Amino acid sequence: MVNDGPPMTAILYVAARLPTLSETFVYRELLGLRARGHEVIGASVHRPLPAEDPLLREIARTAFVVYAPATALALPVALLRHPLLAAGAVADAFRADHPSLSSRLKHVAQAAFGIATAWRLRGRGIGAVHAHMANVPAMIALYIARALGVPFSFTGHAADLFVQRAALSFKLREASFVSCISHWHRGFYRSITALDERRLPVVRCAVAIPAAVAVERQEIVTVARLVAKKGIDLLIEAFHAARPAGWRLRILGDGPERARLEALVAALGLGDDVAFDGARPHAECLAAISTAGLFVLPCRTASNDDRDGIPVVLMEAMAAGRAVIAGDLPTIRELVSDGETGLLAPPDDAAALATLIARLTADPVARRRLGLAARAFVTEEFSDAVNLARLEAAFAAAGTPA
Repeated sequence: MVNDGPPMTAILYVAARLPTLSETFVYRELLGLRARGHEVIGASVHRPLPAEDPLLREIARTAFVVYAPATALALPVALLRHPLLAAGAVADAFRADHPSLSSRLKHVAQAAFGIATAWRLRGRGIGAVHAHMANVPAMIALYIARALGVPFSFTGHAADLFVQRAALSFKLREASFVSCISHWHRGFYRSITALDERRLPVVRCAVAIPAAVAVERQEIVTVARLVAKKGIDLLIEAFHAARPAGWRLRILGDGPERARLEALVAALGLGDDVAFDGARPHAECLAAISTAGLFVLPCRTASNDDRDGIPVVLMEAMAAGRAVIAGDLPTIRELVSDGETGLLAPPDDAAALATLIARLTADPVARRRLGLAARAFVTEEFSDAVNLARLEAAFAAAGTPA
């Protein structure tokens, strides 16, 4: 154990890159805990990217960078000071549930950087280490926590559990608790490793609840990274099939599918009826969502098994009192109750999605009814206040003086 100095009261938050526009839930959780009086230190595995938003620039400026020259320089000293911990990490790597030898070697390297990071952070009063994402951030966080002699926990989401999964059973066993963003996730973790439910608290990726519901525009809005699992191609095809009079489709986000999606819009002759706004700051996304007549995110499981958990942007649209249509996935059913708080479209069915779009764009009464019901449900189950309290309780149960 390398912690010395002030009492261990701070929480170290580890993310792959902190902050990231597409992972608002990470930095909002960090800021939420700070607002409730906790000392939270941000750690970014990779160096943060430049940000337009002043708040994000400040988070990036103060984030502790794991993969940094200073950590590499600290490696020899840290490993010499903790030879048993380093040897244990090598043993862990060859016992853990890895898919390949390459993954085991990465385990060793990540563990070494975790131990060296702990050495750099000694004396900072860290009493707990929490990671967002069950892959690299969780592995590094685990060894930071071991080296500091404090509890380790993590939150898993989507690609980190499916496409990029490595040693998940090992991490589940080592964690003091695993924050579950859905009841589905809790069942998924228990199918991998037998864990007491008390170590699997349900803590949603929470959202702020706007003070009022804005006047809607005749816009169908989506906010997403442009990747296959988001189903934006289905949305474009469905919009073309429904072609609601006077409505336009607005797409905020960027990603590897953008060129293909723009070509699809051109091929369908949608012209000025579809706008690609690119990746925008969070505040601009919220502004677009707040005046949407309809928010649509037709999520599906991609061919590489990538899929969503519960997309935060859906919660944000519902919190704003907007009617939503989402892809019918098991996790999303915990947020959108079909016909009550939104509508669910069968995954990969553009024709069914077009029918739902046509129905809601023609029925303002139904849009208002669904939007208000969605807002009430999100306030009760997915709000910041509710879930930050759940998270505080999880840290307290793990023995963190938070």
